[in-house]
Formats: sequence, C-alpha cells, structure tokens
Amino acid sequence: MRRKSAGCFLFAGNAKSSLHLVQPFRKPISMKVIFAGTPDFAAAALRAIAAAGFDIPLVLTQPDRPKGRGMQQQASPVKQAALDLGLTVAQPAKLRGNDEALALLRSADADVMVVAAYGLILPQEVLDAPRHGCLNIHASLLPRWRGAAPIQRAIEAGDKETGVCIMQMDAGLDTGAVVSTHRYAIADTDTANEVHDALMHLGAQAIVADLQQLRQTGSLHAVPQSEEGVTYAQKLSKEGAKIRWTEPADTVARKIRAFNPVPAAWTLRQGQPLKIWQAHPVERQGEAGRILAADADGIVVACGENALCITQLQPAGSKRMSAQAFLAGRTLDIGAVFSDAE
Repeated sequence: MRRKSAGCFLFAGNAKSSLHLVQPFRKPISMKVIFAGTPDFAAAALRAIAAAGFDIPLVLTQPDRPKGRGMQQQASPVKQAALDLGLTVAQPAKLRGNDEALALLRSADADVMVVAAYGLILPQEVLDAPRHGCLNIHASLLPRWRGAAPIQRAIEAGDKETGVCIMQMDAGLDTGAVVSTHRYAIADTDTANEVHDALMHLGAQAIVADLQQLRQTGSLHAVPQSEEGVTYAQKLSKEGAKIRWTEPADTVARKIRAFNPVPAAWTLRQGQPLKIWQAHPVERQGEAGRILAADADGIVVACGENALCITQLQPAGSKRMSAQAFLAGRTLDIGAVFSDAE
C-alpha cells in the first residue's frame, strides 16, 4: 500500500547528548531502530540489522530516481530491501524544515537511528529525535577521509589501510565521536568496487555488534575524534577522473583503481574519450602520454615518471575489453599520443 502526502512518500509493507556517551536506559526487551540510507552499502546494513532481530519501525531513503536507458523511475537498494523485509518506508525529498517528516520520526519512538550513505543532511532536530541519537556507518578510519568519497580517496592517496567507523553523529561533517573502528588492508590491486564490497560487509557486522551492545548494556562509549590527521574526501567528478599523463605512473595507476567503477578514469584518443579500467606501472621512459608499445600484454604509455601498461579499456560506444581485443580491431601507432586535453 502506498500513501502520498505533501512532505514524503510512505510505503507500508507486510537523545542525542552533547556528551560523548550515549546515555544508559533500562534494558528493553526489544530496541527500536530507525534506518536511513540509500545505496547497496546501506542496504546490506539494513538486512543485517533486521536479521539480528531488531525492531525497525521506519526506514528512510531517497526518492525514486530515473535510471537506465529508458530513464524509468527506480527505487533505491534500501527501499527494495525494506519492502522485501515488509518494513515501512518514507522518502522525503529533504529533512530540513520538513515538519511532516520530523513528526513521522518522532512517532516511531525509536531508541536509535542508524544512518549509512543516506545522502540528505540531518538537521539537529532529526539528530535529537531518537533517545540515543544517530549512529553513522562511515567508510574510513576517522578523522582521515571525512566526506563524500572516502573509499576512492583512500585508494587514490595510496593508503595501505582503510576501514569502517561507527560514529555518533553530530551537526558537523563526519566529526562525531567514534564508537568503534574496524580496519581493512588495501591490496595493491584493489579497486574501489572491491574495497566498497569489503567495507559494506564489515560495516554491516560492525553496526549489528554495536547495536547489540547498546541493547544489552544500555550504553555505548564513544571517543572524540583527534584534531590531528583530519582529511576530507572530495566528491567525485568526471573532470577529476581525467588521466594526466605528466603524473607518475604509480599515481595514475592508483587513480584508475580508485575510480573503478565510478566515475571511471579516462583519456582522449583521437579526440574521443577512452576509459581505462585496469593498468599497472612498468619501468619504461618516454614523453608523457606517448604510446611506447602495444601488443597482447598491454598498451604501454609513458607517464611523467615510468610508464603505464593498460590491460583493460573501453572505447566510446563499446563495452570493456582487453588490450588484446582492442588492438585486434584497431590500428594503434607506436609513438602516437594519448591526450589529457579536450
């Protein structure tokens, strides 16, 4: 059943404190958890919380968006998961100044709200609505990589490890006190997609463990973040994913892994965009952007320092393919130049 109102869409299926300690309360038989999230990363956590037996009176997610070639309206992964679980879903376009959404949150009478990649700003009145405020699943080792794209920026920067933090939310951008930290070693070949999936499962396990502790003991200890080592993970953009061949090969290779699958690292060949999906550094020298070799093993392109061997790529209008398949249907002259200018 679907009910539409001015402030949000509802789908019915079958105290924050200034202290860094979630205040204790009498141990309940069950604990009410509101969930707010949108993509697959969040849907995994929602399913894990439900499987652990928590009462979920309300799920918040972003409105349906047009997607695909036909631009048909599609539900978010969190909405799909919630309806599969028979949970009530609300899809407000915004929370700030939305009295109806706030009333809905308060009527849920929740003990805590879990937030994971929701995509909407939570005003203070929303943070204060649950008795124990809001816990956020953040995909970095805070205070490093606060912000929108922590997984990609960690890989791009060459970090050897990342992880998941469960954080007690406050009004700042990922500045809240940390309840628990869970580490993950980044392999030299890991793409953002692979790290995302690993942290997705790690985050789901972590939030369930912390919720179980809150249910059992009535409190969670949260440690304020250090003021040292703070970095911000800027939003991803197509322009930021453009390969700059004057950079060292190691740097370019990290960017390719960091932006796989979105927004995808790219360069220009004969004025047309060419996505680069897999590549590794090799010890060759030449003019930046110039093709040094092209055979079944890959396409070697000189960088500002050393060179990059491209093994998987995607021309405009085509599917991903190996370098060997690319060369089988195209002429690629040794000495030609890939451009980073449009």
